Amino acid sequence: MQRILVVDDEPAIVKLLEYNLQQAGFEVLTGDQGLQVLNTVQTNKPDIIILDLMLPGMDGLQVCQQLRQKDIRTPVIMLTARGEEVDRILGLEMGADDYITKPFSPRELVARVRAVLRRSNSEFEEVEEGVWQIGPIRVDANRYEVQVSGQKVELTTREFELLGYLCKHADRVLTRTQLLEHVWGYDFAGDTRIVDVHISHLRDKLESTPKSPQYIKTVRGIGYKLVHGDPH
Repeated sequence: MQRILVVDDEPAIVKLLEYNLQQAGFEVLTGDQGLQVLNTVQTNKPDIIILDLMLPGMDGLQVCQQLRQKDIRTPVIMLTARGEEVDRILGLEMGADDYITKPFSPRELVARVRAVLRRSNSEFEEVEEGVWQIGPIRVDANRYEVQVSGQKVELTTREFELLGYLCKHADRVLTRTQLLEHVWGYDFAGDTRIVDVHISHLRDKLESTPKSPQYIKTVRGIGYKLVHGDPH
């Protein structure tokens, strides 16, 4: 049975999450303070953490940052009562795998948990080291080659690096800043539209309907993610 750690200082939210996650077949651990998380993770080894942004003592952003600094890769879904875009972006850039804004439906939360667990368990099809299959798209980092339905597609170096980074983080929402830092290789304080331009080029070359992409998805106000399951 997969184990979930829920950390929130609102008892009603904790009870709601605990009930619905147990009904979905998960074992649930709970906590109400950010300072507890590191010890609980190391002692009980949860498969995923649901972490409230606003916690007493140490907030969710700080907790997530500390987990990643200690190279603890347990997936994190950030809960926030705030709807501001900046909070979602900060959470993702601190290492959260996904976010959900209160109020939320328990059904949506369970679906998000299962999606994050699927990708953390490497269900995204890396057919061999450095080779990914996304629907009809095959990306071979060893040969620096991309094929769509068996036909080779020419990409620029930067397009290939961008696609490779998306593949390595499939199903994870990536902000434009993250893509700039990891693909372009520097902190970028200026216009992030360079990412949008390259994403548009990738869609033109890889998607059958670039205006309604099936695989390289826009997450409005945040960035992009590469999906491999339901194309809708």
